[in-house]
Amino acid sequence: MFKLNFFWIFILFFFVFPMFKQWNLERMRVATIRKLEKKRGSRVITLIHRQESVGFLGVFARNYINIEDSEEILRAIRMTSSDTPIDLIVHTPGGLLLAASQIAAALNKHEAKVTVFVPHYAMSGGTLIALAADEIVMDRHAVLGPVDPQIGQYPAVSILKTVEEKPVAEIDDETLIMADISRKAIEQTCKFVVNLLVDNVPREEAERLAGILTEGRWTHDYPISSEEAAELGLFISTDIPEEICQVMRFYPQSGQRRPSVQYVPMPYHGTPNNNGIK
Repeated sequence: MFKLNFFWIFILFFFVFPMFKQWNLERMRVATIRKLEKKRGSRVITLIHRQESVGFLGVFARNYINIEDSEEILRAIRMTSSDTPIDLIVHTPGGLLLAASQIAAALNKHEAKVTVFVPHYAMSGGTLIALAADEIVMDRHAVLGPVDPQIGQYPAVSILKTVEEKPVAEIDDETLIMADISRKAIEQTCKFVVNLLVDNVPREEAERLAGILTEGRWTHDYPISSEEAAELGLFISTDIPEEICQVMRFYPQSGQRRPSVQYVPMPYHGTPNNNGIK
């Protein structure tokens, strides 16, 4: 009898409880998104990538922008009338250029206002998507990143620089081929960014911004702060709604045995007293 009870407890703990926990989390996500949609009169879409555990054994997998993401977002855009604003919450390290480009192009063609919210970071392909918006709203501590193409594990601009600095006789065929691909990739990405920006800024300004973001001026993981993005000429606001932060709370990082960050989860105003509040 004891063994039988232990078996059902095991099943409950490892299968039923995680499923119920995930279902409840999904329910709270949808409720929070609907609340935000009613407040802003918009379609809210999330593109949030976290490290997640897969299966009951807790194997970790890292997420990035992929084709499945672009298919889902394009489907959501098709389901949104042309006069309905779109609010996209982006939290991502980047991903496939094809997928990010599809999302950006679809957002850029949407007739009503498109706002991209960046609560923490939107790097690489995430920045490319943000450039398609009519307005980018960042937390004052959030960052964007360069959109310079990467060929394999190397920046395209670095491959070109290597070819330029060495005699052709000393360069192998594979490197020359990569240099040709790099040149095309930079030109294509720059042209695509210009097309995204030209609806919001004059073409000359769009070309200037596109050149800065694709020329390899920084390393690919360089964090562009909200202040620096505004100085560059991007259409940045830091007036991020509290509801965006509430949405992010329902996309937690997978739990670990020992949390690396802890704090009292409540707002403080001024100096906390002994009870943690003022």
